[in-house]
Amino acid sequence: MFSIGAFAIVLNESGQVLLCHRRDSDAWNLPGGGVENGEMPTEAVLREVEEETGLEVVIERLVGVYGKVVKDELVFVFTCREIGGELRPTDIYDRHDYFGLEEIPAKTPPKHVGRVRDALQNTGELLPAPIIRRETGDTLRDVNGKRK
Repeated sequence: MFSIGAFAIVLNESGQVLLCHRRDSDAWNLPGGGVENGEMPTEAVLREVEEETGLEVVIERLVGVYGKVVKDELVFVFTCREIGGELRPTDIYDRHDYFGLEEIPAKTPPKHVGRVRDALQNTGELLPAPIIRRETGDTLRDVNGKRK
């Protein structure tokens, strides 16, 4: 049985992506997390972004659904647009910042970077079809030799 996650790719007006810096591991992540019992992934991503960043967002489109083999998890990834709120530190994240694709910090899980690339690859007028992919690539632990 899969658990379900929902993550947001929040882009600013310059096309930079919002990342959150974890207090406990010196890693940068996309905002998001687990879908609670009875919650839709669309509802979860809105809640998670507000809880983790202080921002209110609206969903623009589904980027894709990713199957994580290691954790038996399905992850829904959405592009979102900010409509209110204000960035603030939380218990989990001490800071937030926007980065261009080539500026994403090295301490960002490669799967998160791949999801950002997927979101930015097709930006024409027609919405691209969502990506459905099983993720088997490197994790942050694999790249750095230990969990960060």
